[in-house]
Amino acid sequence: MPFKEIIRMALDSLGVHKLRTLLTMAGITIGVFSVIGVMTAVSALRGSIETGLSFLGANTVQFSKWPAIGVGGADRAKINRRRNISIEQAQRFMRLMEGTVDVICLEAGNGGVQAVYAGRQTTPSEDYEGSNEHFLAVDQYSIDTGRNFTGADVDLARPVVIIGQGIVTKLFPAESPLGKTIKVMGHAYTVIGTFAAKGTSFGHSQDDIAVVPITRFLNDNGREKYSLSISVEAPTPTVYNEIVDKGATAMRIVRGLRPLDENDFEIYSNDSLVAAFAKVADSVSAGALVISAIALVAAGVGIMNIMLVSVTERTKEIGVRKSIGARRSNILAQFLVESVTISLVGGLAGILLGVIAGDGLALVMNADIIFPWFWAATGLIVCSAIGVGFGFYPALRASQLDPIEALRFE
Repeated sequence: MPFKEIIRMALDSLGVHKLRTLLTMAGITIGVFSVIGVMTAVSALRGSIETGLSFLGANTVQFSKWPAIGVGGADRAKINRRRNISIEQAQRFMRLMEGTVDVICLEAGNGGVQAVYAGRQTTPSEDYEGSNEHFLAVDQYSIDTGRNFTGADVDLARPVVIIGQGIVTKLFPAESPLGKTIKVMGHAYTVIGTFAAKGTSFGHSQDDIAVVPITRFLNDNGREKYSLSISVEAPTPTVYNEIVDKGATAMRIVRGLRPLDENDFEIYSNDSLVAAFAKVADSVSAGALVISAIALVAAGVGIMNIMLVSVTERTKEIGVRKSIGARRSNILAQFLVESVTISLVGGLAGILLGVIAGDGLALVMNADIIFPWFWAATGLIVCSAIGVGFGFYPALRASQLDPIEALRFE
């Protein structure tokens, strides 16, 4: 019998029970969808994450009470018990690092605040931060109009603010914001500058931001409520590791730690942030693979069960075919084709849905759209293996039926 005739008969048999076939395919689709969706999203986001996590300037290391990526459980409770990094500690740190580095940025802030001017107001989604004159270098912003902070602005805690283009658009659609007074969290500040547009990162606008001198921020909002982050930029890459070591030593001194005490602060850089994300991404990928493997095995068992039912239902048909000359290999091939078809079509549907879902998430996060060729090919190979592996026993059973007994079956 020509193989194309075997394929035609197999497809005709599947078409007789459309609902049963679709439900069996759904198990394969779900398993493949879960792994392809996760792998597509993770692969698409890696480039975006590496760019987005690189929010620190080149050769910059940051010291903070909190880790860059959140933790839970006992570690979270331990971190919560840490003392805040106070402005006094930060200022002493700066004195200890004098002569070693020129750029030391202090930061503290709130998210989800509202800015108000002349009856107009923003949505409550603005970032409200305190910093010093080195904010531009460390956080990679630039001034569009007006000026940056000066050392005097910080030392005298002047009520001045630099705002992002998101706030400019909402509060000053037809006039210059320079010299105007806005209110943030009920505090009045004079606009001395605007940041150049920076776009979004992780789906969050970096232009919805208002930055005031760190001393004014703490005076207005309470010094005891905030823990400062301290960013240090090494003058050259060659002395970066030396600066990290000196900074860590200075932080231990200002924190009053004894030689055997462990650090009660975090140290991280762009590279460490990217590495931390990669570790999380690998864990997510491994979890998706485990879940998908379980789902695919369950779907394979479903295929075997349906094929066994099909063999029982079509026993007389098999007997008729054998009695007019069909070989065992023809029967075996037909049932294997049915099994592989169910598995492959389900896999293709899972790949399509997974790519759509994964790239949809990537678009939300402003990442590039990709097609995971490796994982798609792997998915098709696995689906084929499932179709053959779980369909072989029912196909073999069908091919070994005695034609005389099969013809008597009712």
